[in-house]
Amino acid sequence: MAELKVYNSLTRQKEVFSPITPGHVGMYVCGPTVYSDVHLGNCRTFISFDIIYRYLKYLGYKVRYVRNITDAGHLEGDRDEGDDKFSKKARLEALEPMEIVQKYTLGFHKVMELFNNLPPTIEPTATGHISEQIEMVKHIISNGYAYVVDGTVYFDVEKYNKEKPYGILTNRKLEDLLEGTRELGGQDEKKGRLDFALWIKAKPEHLMQWPSPWGMGFPGWHIECSAMSEKYLGKQFDIHGGGMDLAATHHTNEIAQSQACYNVSPAHYWIHTNMLTVNGARMSKTAGNGFLPGQLFTGDHPLLEKAYSPMTVRFFMLQTHYRSTLDFSNEALQAAEKGLKRLWEAYENLEGLQLQAQTLEPNAANVETDSRCRELIADFDISMSDDFNTAKVLANMFELVPLINSFKGGQISLNSISRSTFELLQKQFTTYLLDVFGLKDDKTADTGRLDSVLQLLIRIRREARAKKDFATSDKIRNELQQLGIILKDEKDGNVSWNII
Repeated sequence: MAELKVYNSLTRQKEVFSPITPGHVGMYVCGPTVYSDVHLGNCRTFISFDIIYRYLKYLGYKVRYVRNITDAGHLEGDRDEGDDKFSKKARLEALEPMEIVQKYTLGFHKVMELFNNLPPTIEPTATGHISEQIEMVKHIISNGYAYVVDGTVYFDVEKYNKEKPYGILTNRKLEDLLEGTRELGGQDEKKGRLDFALWIKAKPEHLMQWPSPWGMGFPGWHIECSAMSEKYLGKQFDIHGGGMDLAATHHTNEIAQSQACYNVSPAHYWIHTNMLTVNGARMSKTAGNGFLPGQLFTGDHPLLEKAYSPMTVRFFMLQTHYRSTLDFSNEALQAAEKGLKRLWEAYENLEGLQLQAQTLEPNAANVETDSRCRELIADFDISMSDDFNTAKVLANMFELVPLINSFKGGQISLNSISRSTFELLQKQFTTYLLDVFGLKDDKTADTGRLDSVLQLLIRIRREARAKKDFATSDKIRNELQQLGIILKDEKDGNVSWNII
């Protein structure tokens, strides 16, 4: 097995992965802020870490994967400015904040299921760990790195920086960071421009607040991850991950908080995914080029020529290394759709060759073909162990596709390779396709927009029926009927419908 190397954002180089406890991995990934629908950039991060999680398990590690849900304390600005996002959304929609949280948490989970992401082993919420956050703030105050002003607790960045480099994660000096911040106004209660809130005093009308030693309030955004990662993974753990947009503020503050509280840096390896672009431009709501996962699946967006299935999108993301910019375009997505179809057909052809392969000889008839096949298969692990290079693995898989198809079509004799090589080919091709990459059969890849949506709903319903989740099954049937769609036949997975 190849030695696993990961790129560590903290040291800005690839390092041999050596877990704190042999055979075990603790991994914390910053989860969604559930005040709105999960966006595609988040999905790329979560799919990337799903692949990392799957590969670590493939290597034999027992992984505790913690991914939080931020359901309180996330203000509109990183400098403790603006309203709490949950309270603002609740007021706009005339709902309780927890109704907002429930709605978008369920939506997030559904999107993750469609992408075939494995659930984390622990998914803690900020509101479920208020006491842990308060205790951590108390420790930071007692250690001299925070101060209280009228019920709000601030982290003293400049004092901390005298002992530890505050900008260590992004390799920036405090002086450079200060140049990028505004001067404190006369009414600002903070001592330093970079100081951030650990606990925020709540106004009487604030919808989410809890009692604390400093009065009624709510936690700052950054403290939740420090408190929850320590509770479930310890003061030091192996991997901390998230999108690269979190490095400069959120993750920088996490490191400072943990150092100030426990005098240790929380994670040994920091892993960050890169951003998304659309036709070469950065994806954003203001530019009008941002779209949600659901819009990709239905094709309901001006920039999309058609619908793209969840597996097509997942496969598309796998084609680019997680640290590289990923550019969305109709041409690229349609190419991914065709590529996934080719890969899946090769997988099915391998399945169809099993009976014939039972008669293969121990020795290959063509040593060169057999050797090349084994070399490409062995490179799967080598490439994935080189900082999870999914793109290189897929390149090797596609190099094997014409060989597999030629075996199936008879253009090349299956006897060209040995029985053990065929068994290895089938095992690794299947393992990587299904278990490591998390891809699954997707019959909607090249259907029209309407069929894509209907097939997706039918598949969800069929899976619910298989699990005897008849409540979900009946709900989907009723919703389809309300849309004027009557299911006619579900036998053996063949589905047809009448559209009224």
